[in-house]
Amino acid sequence: MLSQFLRKFMATSSTPAITHEELLQAHRSGACTVVDVREAHEYAGGHIPGAVNHPLSQFDPARVPRGERVVLICQAGGRSAAAMKRMIAAGRQDAQHYPAGMAGWRARKGLVEK
Repeated sequence: MLSQFLRKFMATSSTPAITHEELLQAHRSGACTVVDVREAHEYAGGHIPGAVNHPLSQFDPARVPRGERVVLICQAGGRSAAAMKRMIAAGRQDAQHYPAGMAGWRARKGLVEK
């Protein structure tokens, strides 16, 4: 049921999104930088291994690493979509957001580090 919702959301979203399977593959192969836009205390509570923290409250697309694919993540998809819109407005086309967020990542047994 969650996967059906996510597919529908991603198909209608105006922000470039990445599926769980695509993120899992890109993360495993080192083909992306995961940028967690949750606040520092949320990030400290558990994040995707290797993710960098750039809270949405202070988000500046110019501070997001360049040179490889960027995946934005938050708790449930709202903040990463907002950050994605800022990336697009700044002319960045090397990013996607993960609409399922950390809640979806954890639900699908994705690795988490503290």
